[in-house]
Amino acid sequence: MRAAERDVSEGADFLMVKPGLAYLDLVRQVKDKYPNHPMFIYQVSGEYAMLYHGDKAGAFNLDTMLMEILCCMRRAGADVIITYFAPRILELISK
Repeated sequence: MRAAERDVSEGADFLMVKPGLAYLDLVRQVKDKYPNHPMFIYQVSGEYAMLYHGDKAGAFNLDTMLMEILCCMRRAGADVIITYFAPRILELISK
């Protein structure tokens, strides 16, 4: 939260939380405190690897998991989600 306060005081155009999935509570807190600043979430490479390998191991369906995670991020307050899965997500939502 202190980083967000500092960024706003320095004139930030937007705020970012990373890694995204682990800090959804912070996303909500920051968005509630600074609703006029666009909130970005960056899904880091470790999150990508965890999801990719979980799918390959048969633990879950990647497409279903991705859509659930995206919904969670939006509900937490994300306006923009930066992810390595962007091409796959574009395919999913264009169906």
